[in-house]
Amino acid sequence: MPYGALAAILLASSIAGAEGDLAIPDAAKPFVAAGTRPLAFEVGDLNRDGRPDAILVLEPTLKPGDDERAERPRPLLILIGEPDGQYREAVRNSKVVYCSSCGGMMGDPFNGVDVGPGTFTVTNAGGSGWRWGVSYRFNYSRRDGAWQLVRVEEDDYHASDAAKAKTVVSTPPKHFGKIDIADFDPENWKNQGKR
Repeated sequence: MPYGALAAILLASSIAGAEGDLAIPDAAKPFVAAGTRPLAFEVGDLNRDGRPDAILVLEPTLKPGDDERAERPRPLLILIGEPDGQYREAVRNSKVVYCSSCGGMMGDPFNGVDVGPGTFTVTNAGGSGWRWGVSYRFNYSRRDGAWQLVRVEEDDYHASDAAKAKTVVSTPPKHFGKIDIADFDPENWKNQGKR
């Protein structure tokens, strides 16, 4: 089956959901750990091998008595498409997608994952009067067999004057060194690549 047709089928199956739950293809279901549910599922050729891969973001489920405001990691998994149509987990990161209570007064900060050939971008945003947003873009390195941070875009502005938004763009490989998604920490990325 051509890549485009399979990707369309996988995308369609990820959009359909029951009662607000995100439906994902059967091949991705084994990666949904007990006590979690799928929050995002995006398909693309992440390692440029001609087969559809996927990014799966998991949300911890709450049990009765859990504090809804507690910070709970949301793992992002990169799933590589195999020739038999199954997936294998290549890597995961539990920090790049911010927790559901980490957005301040604006609520859940996770704004999604955009996927393209050999690349993906994770966006988070939040705040109250002062608003912030940050996107992290990772590109696949065939030489290293890893997805590495290549761009960080940070915005902040006051809600009363969004026209005066301040945007800072950093290109980590040039300014901060090489940072793989497996090791990425949004609290410390400027120092990670200097090691």
